[in-house]
Amino acid sequence: MDDISRRRNTLSSRQRRSWCCSFTVPPSSPDSLADPTKPIHNHTRLDVSKPASVPSSPGLSLVGRILSPGRVSPIDSSPIQPGPSPPPPPPPSSAVRSESFRAAPGPAQTRPEAAVASRSESGNVFDVRLNLRGKRGGGLVLELNSEVLSSNSELFAGLISECRRSSGGSSSSASASAGSKMCRIEVPEVENLGVFREAIELMFEVEEDDVTKRLLRIGAYRVIDVLEVSAGIMFTKGVLSCLKYLEAVPWTEEEEEKLRNLFTRFKFDETTTRDILARLYLLDSVDSQQNLSKQLVSSITTCTDLNARHELKLLVKGLLCRSSVYKKDHHDLNKEDIYAVCRSCVSSLVSLFEEANGNISHHKAGKETGKPMIERVSRQVDNINWLLDILLDQQMAEDFVDIWAEQGELLKMHGDTSPMVRYELSRVSAILFVAMGTRKLQCRSESRSGLLQAWFGPMLLDFGWLQRCRKGLDIKSLEEALGQTLLTLPLKQQYTLFMEWFRYFSKHSTDCPNLSKAFQIWWRRSFLRGSETSAIESR
Repeated sequence: MDDISRRRNTLSSRQRRSWCCSFTVPPSSPDSLADPTKPIHNHTRLDVSKPASVPSSPGLSLVGRILSPGRVSPIDSSPIQPGPSPPPPPPPSSAVRSESFRAAPGPAQTRPEAAVASRSESGNVFDVRLNLRGKRGGGLVLELNSEVLSSNSELFAGLISECRRSSGGSSSSASASAGSKMCRIEVPEVENLGVFREAIELMFEVEEDDVTKRLLRIGAYRVIDVLEVSAGIMFTKGVLSCLKYLEAVPWTEEEEEKLRNLFTRFKFDETTTRDILARLYLLDSVDSQQNLSKQLVSSITTCTDLNARHELKLLVKGLLCRSSVYKKDHHDLNKEDIYAVCRSCVSSLVSLFEEANGNISHHKAGKETGKPMIERVSRQVDNINWLLDILLDQQMAEDFVDIWAEQGELLKMHGDTSPMVRYELSRVSAILFVAMGTRKLQCRSESRSGLLQAWFGPMLLDFGWLQRCRKGLDIKSLEEALGQTLLTLPLKQQYTLFMEWFRYFSKHSTDCPNLSKAFQIWWRRSFLRGSETSAIESR
């Protein structure tokens, strides 16, 4: 009798074992050992392999259907080949302790009575067998309580009801008796078995704190996957829990992009997603975005802290750059806003030169009269050149060529101002000459001609100071670009400017740009081929 008792206790303990997750071949069951021709009325297949519409969840396609009588279940007829050995299962959660959720027993524990719903020690009925098939192989079989499954998922509630009707049972009874048939649901082509399992496990968490702890443990990246599955199976509680967690934690850029893609494929309730959408998208108008860019640019040009201005200029230029990773779906910069700031800086530059020449009082000059003139002029020139870099990157700098060529007041004051101050103006001209000579700036012939006629002479005078105070300017590039820009003018205009350079270079060779290469090209075009040109004109 003692031996018999021990055997019974061993068998009973095996039947009461906690659930575990198996990514191997679905376990054998009496159904699979039975006659293949025996009709099966309680097998529901959940097909996720083809797109279909799900209310409020267009991104995941789930279709339930009942296999026709006499058809052998795919679970029994074509078992899945076992995949690689999985990691050990996670420790039991509160869902497991409540004994409403368990994995199907392995072959060793299968008994003839396993075809009917089983009852746990606490009285919960395991009357739904969920067979998950991985998209890349492997599988997972879970035995669940239909009452918990139906109350949490509208999709599974419909499938279980259909399964009960097909087996002749009562569709209104969610908690089947111990003698009821096991309702079997198959989910093929599961992208991630572990994520699907975690979404199911959330259904069996009773306390809200337990749900939060589980989500904290798996992290934001995986919670986004759980959110997708929960939305697909219409698990409202899981969707709300995932959204609440995601709204409260910071995201990495990868998680943000993944969440953004999910929101483009799924349509969630607007009330529950309002806070997350507010973090993902700027819901204001386009005008406010453009005004923000104008405010940032204006703030930098008026900033007096040298270190802060340097850092902010690098930051904003990187954000507004056409090749910036932050440029996605960003509306083009408003050209007029940038030019308004440019004109303001040029106007400030004119006022500073008037002050330097004694044409205006210190009271009208502004708040910074205590700072050295060279520092204030240099800052405005830095602002203009920084704005020029942005305009050149946006391919909007053509109009500035005309603005700079028309600065008659600055040109008049240039000769009367100290060389250590006036050479700053030639730094602006140098940026334009380099851009035109390197083909980064294309403008009309009249604009090029006006710029060179206005600022070529001051450039010759200031070149020595530009060499000594380069401030990031590449002198060799400037000489090459200046010569190339001269060669874009008509030959008669080239003649005037090259002769001016020749005379100045003969007296100040070390403080004058070397345009010898461009001069030779002009000479060849003008004189060595002059006979050919005359011949063409005579025809």
